[in-house]
Amino acid sequence: MVDLDIIINRNKNLNRGYRKLKVWIESIELFAFVKKKIKPMKSISFKTKAQIEDSGISAPSNIAEGYSRRYIKETIQYNSIALASLSENYTQLIALVASDDIEEEWFEEYDKKHYSIENKLIKYNRSLVERFKNSDEWRTDYQVSEIIEPYLQKEKNN
Repeated sequence: MVDLDIIINRNKNLNRGYRKLKVWIESIELFAFVKKKIKPMKSISFKTKAQIEDSGISAPSNIAEGYSRRYIKETIQYNSIALASLSENYTQLIALVASDDIEEEWFEEYDKKHYSIENKLIKYNRSLVERFKNSDEWRTDYQVSEIIEPYLQKEKNN
């Protein structure tokens, strides 16, 4: 078994700061937990396994990418994508519980880990929003004026 602490704590630089985030570490651990469960399963298709793995690895990947972007809006956006990937992963696994492919006891442990990650990620995003919502660079809308302006001009002319 690989010791994640050793890997995470070597070769540090500014871009790898996401490795300090508990939510990133827990999401890596959740991916490994799920992969160990589904890999040997013969009752589910290769495609389903691949989709579960893809949604599972997407969460820590998007947390890392958002952190590395260095712009607050992008970090929030990538964290939101990570949350969506967590929802996708949860849905896929609860469907396997419903179809009796995964035991309810295993799913309960998964659900606790998943819930912890979701709450940490929501709290992280909220803290980022609070930190910047009153600054000059923060806007509460996602409208891009260069895209919307031509349409507004057409409406005024008509």
